[in-house]
Amino acid sequence: MIGRKDEPFVRDGEAEWQPAGEGVVRKVLTYSDRVMMVRVRFEAGAVGPPHSHPHVQCTLVESGVFDVTIAGRTERLRAGDSFLVPPHAEHDARNIEAGTLLDVFTPMRRDFV
Repeated sequence: MIGRKDEPFVRDGEAEWQPAGEGVVRKVLTYSDRVMMVRVRFEAGAVGPPHSHPHVQCTLVESGVFDVTIAGRTERLRAGDSFLVPPHAEHDARNIEAGTLLDVFTPMRRDFV
């Protein structure tokens, strides 16, 4: 199952991991038409390639170490750090130490469901 639309409570085990690139899987947790929460797990060395989208994205580094580039600026982020991606800004994430990101998008990513 891919997440739960408009469900106020979702247990982690209720959503399945889906492939999202080499060494990357994602789990859509909960969403409505206006917002979506997604957990993304990276194996060591995996890359989320450069891309952009019309959504605002807020991300929390749950675990691991990532080099994140947003609009040409790169920072090394660790567990507890976060970042904000404005609409249409090119961005990527390069995993340094295996870890997990928690993404929130507004509006929701229709291409994920």
